[in-house]
Amino acid sequence: MRIHLVSGGCGFVGRNMVKRLYHTTRDHILFIDNLLVGTHPSTWLNVPKLQDNGDMEVFGADGRLLFLRADFRKILSLLSEQPRFFQEKYGLDFERFADVFHFAAIVGGRAMIDGDPMVVALDLSIDAEFFHWITRHQPERVLYPSSSAAYPVDLQTESGAIALKESDIDFKHMGEPDMTYGWSKLTGEYLAKIAAGHYGLKITCIRPFSGYGEDQDLTYPIPAIAARIARRENPVEVWGTGKQGRDFVHIDDVIDCILLAMDHIHDGTAINIGRGELLSFIEIIHTMCKIAGYEPEIKCLLDKPVGVHSRYCNMDFVEGRLGWKAKISVQEGMKRVYEAALNKIEAR
Repeated sequence: MRIHLVSGGCGFVGRNMVKRLYHTTRDHILFIDNLLVGTHPSTWLNVPKLQDNGDMEVFGADGRLLFLRADFRKILSLLSEQPRFFQEKYGLDFERFADVFHFAAIVGGRAMIDGDPMVVALDLSIDAEFFHWITRHQPERVLYPSSSAAYPVDLQTESGAIALKESDIDFKHMGEPDMTYGWSKLTGEYLAKIAAGHYGLKITCIRPFSGYGEDQDLTYPIPAIAARIARRENPVEVWGTGKQGRDFVHIDDVIDCILLAMDHIHDGTAINIGRGELLSFIEIIHTMCKIAGYEPEIKCLLDKPVGVHSRYCNMDFVEGRLGWKAKISVQEGMKRVYEAALNKIEAR
């Protein structure tokens, strides 16, 4: 049996990876999530549930999708004491995992990052357990998702914003990242380098910028804005002044880049994933309103957390190393998100 592991597999990026792997390979996929943020597979998997194997649910007519509702930290602790836990408890016939995608993390958008930063800091414990386990288990390949939040915040101010390139993070000359979330991701990148250099693991790190998509949780800005516009609210609310900008990249492009990077980068090097285009939230609202065909007022909620003023990336390294560029335009991506929001409202 060839089997991939996706931790945090019911969160936004994780579930999109699960679906991609299922539809593009004949491999088994084990995905683990405690559902504190993610949603149960029955709400997003377009395949039937086959059976329950104890506390593991099996989906798909061919039984290739295996879902375990559990805290990934507890699973990692079990695996440190019982390396063949999955083989012995669930009868899975494999020696080691093929690709391991580590999406398990505590993050709930800007409100969580700014509002409860010590909870977000628990990501440090998840990652420490994870890297300890993979150095013992030795999977074929590992994906560690870092974040654009790892970049120094002083490069993202209103007066000094630049297109962030990979070399702007230098472990010998550190800048301050964005809150505890950024610190945890920087630590993960450092551990990834150690795991690759000292233990011979094939590890790819990514720094995705503002990923969005049709099935993203409403705690994130793009689906929340789309829902307001689909309801034809007037005014449409935006956090902060709305002039803060981000590099918006569709989840399908993010998954494409991840899989390509894992074929070519194995030493823990972190790469940007974005479009290299800075757009403000007000510009996004105007784009969606044009799609929706109405012109509401915009109400700025100045008491809401907004993060850094401008965050966007330089994609030269990725384009040169991998020959990759995002395919989905912002116009097309926002149209998809708006139409998904509208369909949800009309289905009620």
